[in-house]
Amino acid sequence: MKIKYSELIDQTLYFPQDEFQVDNHQLKFHGIPLMELVEKFGTPLKFNYLPKISENIQRAKKWFAEAIQTHEYKNKYRYCYCTKSSHFAFVLEEALKNDISIETSSAYDIDIVKRLYEKGKVKEDVEVICNGFKTDDYLGKIADLINSGFENITPILDNYRELDKLTESIDTTFNIGIRIASEEEPKFEFYTSRLGIGYKDIIPYYSQKIAEHPNARLKMLHFFINTGIKDTSYYWNELFKCLRVYARLKKIAPEVDSLNIGGGFPIKTSLNFDYDYEYMVNEIVLQIKKFCEEEGVEEPNIYTEFGSFTVGESGGNLYQIISQKRQNDREKWNMIDSSFMTTLPDTWAISRHFIMLPLNRWDDTYERVFLGGLTCDSDDYYNSEQHTNAIYLPVFTDTKPLYIGFFNTGAYQETISGYGGVHHCLMPQPKHVLIDKDENGNYTYSVFREEQKPEDVLDLLGY
Repeated sequence: MKIKYSELIDQTLYFPQDEFQVDNHQLKFHGIPLMELVEKFGTPLKFNYLPKISENIQRAKKWFAEAIQTHEYKNKYRYCYCTKSSHFAFVLEEALKNDISIETSSAYDIDIVKRLYEKGKVKEDVEVICNGFKTDDYLGKIADLINSGFENITPILDNYRELDKLTESIDTTFNIGIRIASEEEPKFEFYTSRLGIGYKDIIPYYSQKIAEHPNARLKMLHFFINTGIKDTSYYWNELFKCLRVYARLKKIAPEVDSLNIGGGFPIKTSLNFDYDYEYMVNEIVLQIKKFCEEEGVEEPNIYTEFGSFTVGESGGNLYQIISQKRQNDREKWNMIDSSFMTTLPDTWAISRHFIMLPLNRWDDTYERVFLGGLTCDSDDYYNSEQHTNAIYLPVFTDTKPLYIGFFNTGAYQETISGYGGVHHCLMPQPKHVLIDKDENGNYTYSVFREEQKPEDVLDLLGY
């Protein structure tokens, strides 16, 4: 007896889930009828569902508010969006509806802040955390913002030179932070992060350069590790090392009042995804409070910088399976009408997992397949090494079109692949659609960018 694809999913996964439902053998994402989206705009297609951005911000705010109340934590929580995850205006404008701060990482990010101000999306009191190694251009633009009346700008010192350059350019009192050069996970090729100042150097640096500085006020200690916020001994060990520095600083620098624990909340990359966000938030707040009480110092304001968590789950990519190639008696290659290297570079660059599901034909029988992109590169594929399980899809046939979707792809893909640029084998960038809801709860659709045309690419190449 042949088993339908829908029966396979029922037997192997928890389904349906909050964001995924099947209606009349067709997939819906947050209630969006995806086959109607395909019929309206075609494939390949990139989309962002904007309400999901605000939803995730509010979820995090709720978890921290509850933990602060539960543990009678004596200070506040602040949510920052790190723009490098997705610089699009529609992302920033949606995120800023939720009373958040912005984290920047380059000089061009400061230009984004200026544009947002000119458009009336932020005011002069917008809080901006300026991270990263800072070129003279970046430092100059930070100074210009502060000198022009933006008082809530906090450059996070990545090295000793940056304070000297800021001092030369800023003619008023300004806040600063210090980034700790955390120790990387043992599997990394290097021992200490290239970003920040070493644990042992921070107290001497404060005493020698900052304590008597005429204008600079140290307000924030910044901590971040590449593996993100996970319930591991490595994470807790690095957090406690950071807290030890904070406690020592607080005793000699009472103006220090904020601890930035960076980002790294994971997003859902599998239907088997299991991460207890509330537990982690609760434990972070509790451990910070306990540590500070033991040290006899006031607990800090807690800042986080969530990028992928903010925007990642808003994105999706839709494709049609245009052909199937049988290379031997075991391997079947379903070819998509685009390129993974162009549209989902994380799948080949770092073997990133994404949720992949068919959009239609859930009542058909299934087969195991590999997925191939249209470029001539052997790395342009997606299989069980990138996926959490073997890939099964409804059986390919020339007479019944099959469409698939990759979901929660909203972070990093466009910036890594080079949005609007030249892509591998000149594969065109797909049409990009924004999905929102009106005041009546109805879905609204708008085309953000049309599919790249040959003329666009040839112009970039100088033809």
